[in-house]
Amino acid sequence: MISTIYDSLAKSSLPADGAMGTILQSRGLDDGGAPELWNVEKPEEIEAVLEDYATAGARFITTNTFGGTRGRLALHGLESRVEELNKAGAEIARRVADRHPTTFVMGDIGPSGDLMEPMGTLTMESAQEIFVEQIRGLVAGGVDAILIETMSDLGEVEAAVNAVHQVAPSLPIIATMSFDTNLRTMMGVKPAQAVERLSALGVRIIGANCGRGVDEMRVIAKEMVSARPEGVFIIAQSNAGMPILVGDTFQYQGTPEEMGKFACEMQELGVNIIGSCCGSTPAHTAAISEALKNPA
Repeated sequence: MISTIYDSLAKSSLPADGAMGTILQSRGLDDGGAPELWNVEKPEEIEAVLEDYATAGARFITTNTFGGTRGRLALHGLESRVEELNKAGAEIARRVADRHPTTFVMGDIGPSGDLMEPMGTLTMESAQEIFVEQIRGLVAGGVDAILIETMSDLGEVEAAVNAVHQVAPSLPIIATMSFDTNLRTMMGVKPAQAVERLSALGVRIIGANCGRGVDEMRVIAKEMVSARPEGVFIIAQSNAGMPILVGDTFQYQGTPEEMGKFACEMQELGVNIIGSCCGSTPAHTAAISEALKNPA
């Protein structure tokens, strides 16, 4: 599968899926609930979301495991179920992908929730141990690649990369950071700096997700494409605009049509995987997929 992913990206830009958390909230997940618990309590809901994304044309679908590390699950009293919940999440995505033979499963890893030294207590070794536990569950569930996403600290990304190398050294690694602070991450990392550092670690698919919408993502993606070395692919997954308060709820205003136009621009720029993030839906994915098939 490792060569299949890279070979596929070398041929054309491919669409990825979009949001999970905001969709689950629309399906009844409480703001304080653990999405990962639905992998075992409501697996049919998770499978339905991923099936909608795959049917919409996503060639990459993401496991419902963003908060699947021990520390984040401990907030819900689930710290003893790390491998179980991650394995279940991967198995759901695997079932969907097996019905769509050209679709890849990305095993999702989000930030641990703690800061690296010296600002926090995490060391490279302790962070790696945290991610190893999660990755074991994802690998057992049958993922095709590991997605390390929405990161702000290059040290934490390196710890996660080391964990992948420890558990499943043959799996492709996809790493994205969130540049939502004046086109830098919260820890001050610039897009080109991320590409240079992560490619030096052997990561071949590098990019940005979340952030402040497609306008800023255009700038970020351009910097990343300009900085990439030979053999590295770029991924961009923008939020569907910025949320605004409508009544008593926040709503994202970015339309599928806008995301389709963005996808065309990203393809022309040379971005290899184009997806979406918070506030997006399978309709956004369908617009991306159609745009990549029929660029304007």
